[in-house]
Amino acid sequence: MTLPLRIFSDLHLGHQASRIDEVEKLRSLFRGAGTVIFNGDTWEELSPPWREHSAEMLAQLRHLLSEEGCEMIFLPGNHDPGWEGSGFMELAEGRIAITHGDALLRNGAPWKREMLKNPEVIDDLWSRFPNAATEIGSRLELARAIAKRMATTHPTDGRSLFARALDAAFPPQRALHMISAWLQQGTHGAHFCETYLPQAEILIVGHFHCHGIRKANGKTVINTGSFVVPGPAGWVEWDGAILSSGRICEAGETFSMRPKSAEWKLF
Repeated sequence: MTLPLRIFSDLHLGHQASRIDEVEKLRSLFRGAGTVIFNGDTWEELSPPWREHSAEMLAQLRHLLSEEGCEMIFLPGNHDPGWEGSGFMELAEGRIAITHGDALLRNGAPWKREMLKNPEVIDDLWSRFPNAATEIGSRLELARAIAKRMATTHPTDGRSLFARALDAAFPPQRALHMISAWLQQGTHGAHFCETYLPQAEILIVGHFHCHGIRKANGKTVINTGSFVVPGPAGWVEWDGAILSSGRICEAGETFSMRPKSAEWKLF
């Protein structure tokens, strides 16, 4: 990988609620990067209504990155589990770990209506991966299986904040599961590291659509947020010695990186 390395997540290209209506608006986020890691949910692989348009935008993204001379790495998420690879990455000799974040939760996305209607499916899938409780490879393979089995095939329309809030509030259990996941991100992330990646001091995730930095049990969990309404989205950069993070400004005709708001020296 060529440094500096930048990490983004949850672009959800082609999704009804994604704020990315033109891929070109992302160009400044990649300028100057050596490698760009997309940490899951980059495109809508499992959603028939949006898959074709999403695939077109994904092709545009690849072309844009090539024009900027960036290497690109795509990690799987619960919306795009089909990417090849292990499903996670390590930097700084394992002190930094990167994964989408659905594997932090036993059922991936407990707020999904498919999960609420068919909870027994999760127990069945866990029984098919007996090593998932202790081995990260098996755990991430299980996460992919859950994503495919419990895919949302008929997503709700609506991009406005009101439409998104209404969607999240029905049935009420959805909102409760979302809030619980947001509040416990740090705890879930620390437990994941302790179980599967004990050498990791910092875990970088997306998935929860809740930008921010949480700390628990000596671990730091950085969530890069989401480009889906309401957002916001964030960035992380690794230059080989310093890890930094910040918010993304989405005003005007282009998205841009705001100045870093936090950094960690790992050397």
